[in-house]
Amino acid sequence: MRLWEFVLILLVVGLSFMFIWRPRLIRSLRMYAAPLLGAAGIVQVTVEGCRWQMIPAYVGAVVLAACILWGKPEGTKRSRRIGAASLGSVLFLIYAALMTALPVLLPVFTFEKPTGSYPVGTTVYHWVDSQRADEYSSDPKARRELMVQIWYPASPNTAGPTEPYSRHVGAVTKGLENALSFPAWTLSHLGLVKTHAYDDAVLSNAEKRYPVLIFSHGMTGFRNQNTFQVEELVSHGYIVVGIDHAYDAAATVYPDGREVLLKPNNLTGFDQLDGHMPLWTGDVSFVLDQLELLNKKDTSGRFTGRLDLGRIGMFGHSFGGATAAQMLMKDSRIQAALNMDGTLYGEPMPETGLGKPYLQMSGAKSIDRAVFESSLDQAVAKSGRSRESYENSWNETVKRRTNALKGGGYSMTIPHTSHMSYTDFHLFSPLLQEKGEKPREVHHIVNEVSLAFFDRYVKGSSAISMSDLSKKYPEIGLTQTAGGK
Repeated sequence: MRLWEFVLILLVVGLSFMFIWRPRLIRSLRMYAAPLLGAAGIVQVTVEGCRWQMIPAYVGAVVLAACILWGKPEGTKRSRRIGAASLGSVLFLIYAALMTALPVLLPVFTFEKPTGSYPVGTTVYHWVDSQRADEYSSDPKARRELMVQIWYPASPNTAGPTEPYSRHVGAVTKGLENALSFPAWTLSHLGLVKTHAYDDAVLSNAEKRYPVLIFSHGMTGFRNQNTFQVEELVSHGYIVVGIDHAYDAAATVYPDGREVLLKPNNLTGFDQLDGHMPLWTGDVSFVLDQLELLNKKDTSGRFTGRLDLGRIGMFGHSFGGATAAQMLMKDSRIQAALNMDGTLYGEPMPETGLGKPYLQMSGAKSIDRAVFESSLDQAVAKSGRSRESYENSWNETVKRRTNALKGGGYSMTIPHTSHMSYTDFHLFSPLLQEKGEKPREVHHIVNEVSLAFFDRYVKGSSAISMSDLSKKYPEIGLTQTAGGK
């Protein structure tokens, strides 16, 4: 709950109880109390913005102000009885609970300030791959189009308003309906969430060139879904490139206003999802090619010669994490990859490991065999698939993960986490969080480990070692398999 939301609700609650129990006193103060309510409401809407979760508070403030100003004076014969006041208190407590619960359960959250020395700048590109058809379009001439957002270290004197969490929150929330089971209108307040990034800021001259990290969201996700992590990495001197994988992203909005919402593909099983992977790796390969062109000549002049394309890493969540692993295996330009709770779809992992630095972060529920077995009957009944097929999928998942980690791969699991814990999503509402989970603490660990991993294997720095972090956070089980360096 934001500051002025809290102030307004506190005033409504406090003055309401005064009105119930001390009506004469509140009426004697009516020339102060009613304007105070109005002023608090105006300040809240002006400073923080109006949102539907505050409607009960707005209604409560208006009704209370009217009662204070124009309610009938209380005479001695009409003094409130204790019973009537008690009943009024109970009824108001129910209303106050609703008034308080909505902004608490669906908060306008904030991102923690990045700990690095660089401010964060950002800009967006629309890139069209002339070599690949848009397989989802009815137009045979349509080409694959991507929206790509680049976050970068900004000049130290950068100032001004910061970017909203999403530039197209209406489209994104429509796409998120299926992923989160929240109706789009309930998440409209995400448009009020601010980031620490400045639009089109000047690139910092502190370094001649900056290493590059590619970010790939999960299936049904979107390019901004790991803002907590992206901004932290950028503040420590990385350029991060986020891709909206059109049709698999919650929403992709093009410069001309076209909206491509999530297209349910109903893909299941390794065969189908393995077959879908080339679309995503094709997107990443194309973006890498575009970055090479951007580094040669950026029409804005910002990135010309400033991208260190000899130092590139990649990270992703879910299907995007699997994409990062595939790119590490296939593309020599990717030097290190971080997979956040992504089942390793695509070409099977080599039995000897990936041969490059690889880090697998897993949700505690995702790798818990007991959780898998407890949900198996329900999954079978819902999908119509056999228990054997689910068992085979589990075994294949374990096999691929084990192979990927051979020869020096890192793995870790943060307690009380699930699949979406490695994104911003659990900040959207405490209703989404796992029992015992503290999202900001999870994000803090993810950021520390991510930074240490990429510093070591992309920047070549060992200021903070992975072994230091394994000792600092013994509960996450950060380990490296034999054969690592």
